[in-house]
Amino acid sequence: MSETKHLFKMKLAPWALLAVAAAWGWAFVIMKDAIQRQSVNNFLFTRFLLGAVVMVLIRPKVLSLLNRDILMRAGAAGTFLGLGFIFQTLGLDRTGAAITGFVTGLYVVLTPLIAWLVLKQKVNRFTWICIAIATVGLGLLSIRGFTVGIGELLVFMSAICFACHIISLSKWSLGRDVYAMTVVQLFMCAALAGIASIPEGYSPPPDAGVWGVVIFTAVFATVIAFIIQTWAQAHMSPTKVAVILTMEVVFAAFFAIIFGGERLTLQSALGGILVVTAMYLIVIKESK
Repeated sequence: MSETKHLFKMKLAPWALLAVAAAWGWAFVIMKDAIQRQSVNNFLFTRFLLGAVVMVLIRPKVLSLLNRDILMRAGAAGTFLGLGFIFQTLGLDRTGAAITGFVTGLYVVLTPLIAWLVLKQKVNRFTWICIAIATVGLGLLSIRGFTVGIGELLVFMSAICFACHIISLSKWSLGRDVYAMTVVQLFMCAALAGIASIPEGYSPPPDAGVWGVVIFTAVFATVIAFIIQTWAQAHMSPTKVAVILTMEVVFAAFFAIIFGGERLTLQSALGGILVVTAMYLIVIKESK
């Protein structure tokens, strides 16, 4: 009976993760409209504070695990995560949801590059080729004539921050409670957005539509997505998890075109294809 349950969970895990990737892709589209009606920093503050509170309510005992070590490490990682979301959302406010998804996905390729620069980890020739492909793709997505779009530049900054976040977690999460570290990171994201909101002041979501987006991104695209990802990784290899989660980029483009009314130029479409290709190549290669 237990073996049957295990096989069922192994079959369910990929579909559960695919739902997470779809939720993240959908978030790009619905956030685009919400941040037209509420400032970026106010939106992010509400989203992450709500997400952190929900996680504490689900598992109140997590507060007893918050020692100085976790607060320091998770706080630093949360700084990268918070800055990543701030840059990403500011960029989304200035460019399309599809392109935001593509450029954000570059974190998969940037991670080994930053690890090489900061941690002196060796980068092989294949990874350099993937980086080159992704760079060309980014250029096609961002360059318009002789100028670079500010929106794409901001999202690229977010991809760098997300890559730094991944590297910091790989160094600090081992042997520490993952749930507790996530709670601290979400509170740090809320704190950064709150600080950035000080000059303009805080105002809550202005209507039910924005509240709906806040709740969806906080609860479904953050809390439930994290719980599903943690559960799925117990039943799948890290590489399979990474491959499925990169579908976030594809879902973002699909939803933006079908439901967001966006249109990709040939140049942007080619750039997106190159970015996705580089992402999949580098993830699949690491499984060998």
